[in-house]
Amino acid sequence: MGKIINGDCLEVLRTLPDESVNCCVTSPPYYGLRDYGIDGQIGLEETPDEYIGKLVAVFHEVKRVLRSDGTLWVNIGDTYNGTKKGNTEVVKHKAVADSNEFVKKKWGGCKQKDLIGIPWMLAFALRADGWYLRQDIIWHKPNPMPEPAKDRCVKSHEYIFLLSKNPQYYFDYQSIQEGANPKYKYHYNSMFNVGQKEVNGGGRPNGSSNTAGMKTYTGKRNKRDVWSITTKPIHDAHFATFPEDLIKPCILAGSPKEGIVLDPFFGSGTTGRVAEMLGRDYIGIELNPEYIEISEKRTMNVQKEFVW
Repeated sequence: MGKIINGDCLEVLRTLPDESVNCCVTSPPYYGLRDYGIDGQIGLEETPDEYIGKLVAVFHEVKRVLRSDGTLWVNIGDTYNGTKKGNTEVVKHKAVADSNEFVKKKWGGCKQKDLIGIPWMLAFALRADGWYLRQDIIWHKPNPMPEPAKDRCVKSHEYIFLLSKNPQYYFDYQSIQEGANPKYKYHYNSMFNVGQKEVNGGGRPNGSSNTAGMKTYTGKRNKRDVWSITTKPIHDAHFATFPEDLIKPCILAGSPKEGIVLDPFFGSGTTGRVAEMLGRDYIGIELNPEYIEISEKRTMNVQKEFVW
């Protein structure tokens, strides 16, 4: 079962008990990208430093709420410095805010047209606040949004940062293993810490044999850190949605079955929907009551997947 709470995420987080959730999977509003048309929103701060400071405060409370073996998965995109009128995207069939009234401010901390580096600013700030910065995962988008720029390449990736509360943490790597090339059989010699491979029909390299400390071929390999996942539109949902396939490995690896998944920027409820599918409970916090209605529809009567 899940719980959706309408309110400011920082204030709501402060009401949750210590070490009460297994992992947090979320995507905060991006800096200077669009106006969601609601008071108290994050993303329209005067400077990136102010924006990062607000996110660090939110995730500081998330760290308190996480179990000692908990993890945080943050999807975050970058932005360019400069002035621009109007939201980058619009809501399908509905205007959340008047596009022409939104003006993206220019930040004095870097030159106009500079890529600001928001994801890494956040990652380093969270590390400084005590989080363990464990990995940067690249979300590769095979179907990126078209861009009119003629002096750079089209952006087709975003970051997912994996952070942990402590050096040792829950991470079910087997649940997210992926198919390996059947041409090779991989073995591992634990004594010498050397990886070896066997070609089908070609014998074992260097006279090696299946002895203690050697892993047999399973047809799977540990998941890589570049995930190619297409974006998918969601009917009636606001535009800043991340696809279910992007969240699934985060929840599988980051929480046990029947664990609790937190999303303090719940939006249209994709985290809760996937958590339900995978047999987890969830807590979603969302400032905009209109998105609460959307998320409640999307998380009701979700058919669970059998993944074990």
